[in-house]
Amino acid sequence: MEPPEQDLEALENHLGVSFSDRSLLGLAFIHSSYLNENPGLLPESNERLEYLGDALLGLAVAEDLYRQYPDRREGELTMLRSAIVRGDTLARVADGLDLGRHLVMGIGEQSSGGAERRTNLAAVLEALVGALFLDQGYAAARDFSLRVLAVEMTDADYLASSKNAKSELQELVQGQGKSPPTYSIISMAGKDHDRTFTAQALVEGEVVGRGVGSRKANAEQAAARQALQKLHGG
Repeated sequence: MEPPEQDLEALENHLGVSFSDRSLLGLAFIHSSYLNENPGLLPESNERLEYLGDALLGLAVAEDLYRQYPDRREGELTMLRSAIVRGDTLARVADGLDLGRHLVMGIGEQSSGGAERRTNLAAVLEALVGALFLDQGYAAARDFSLRVLAVEMTDADYLASSKNAKSELQELVQGQGKSPPTYSIISMAGKDHDRTFTAQALVEGEVVGRGVGSRKANAEQAAARQALQKLHGG
């Protein structure tokens, strides 16, 4: 069996990066399930890169917050950093970058929705940052991290103080004996790098909220927040 085919040049163009060693970029998208189903085909998965990228993301965000908020105390900065680099946040960013579509997984993982799984999405973003570091050094990894996390860095205070609205809405409606909410994108405007999405949240077919965001995931969160306000009578 041949190693998986990956269009790494197209992936570079999509992400706005350029690797000297494209094998590192390819490795960032190799899920462990692919190795489990194809033993001996590749030397490793993206797990070690994920470990490295996790540390690098934390450092890049911590450094930027330190410079951005000179009057914030250590505890506040820690809270902001944790909100930005937690799994749910990274998964939303990775989803907005469409990273799941490029994941190389085993058949079982793929058929069970692995490309949309939050843990996989967060992991591949971390692995990508780790790969950039090994290829080009800390500055490149930091700059990429802050670029893709720009919205989250701006919304750091909100992220730190707000529970995931989609999770909260799901808990609420399931507690009422209803089916989990579903979401759909109803409109998209703007150019590729400056798009605005409008999403709607539905509970058992009824529209309960709409929201707008610079990413699909952000629009869905906004729709969930509006739904929560309505359902709570706000």
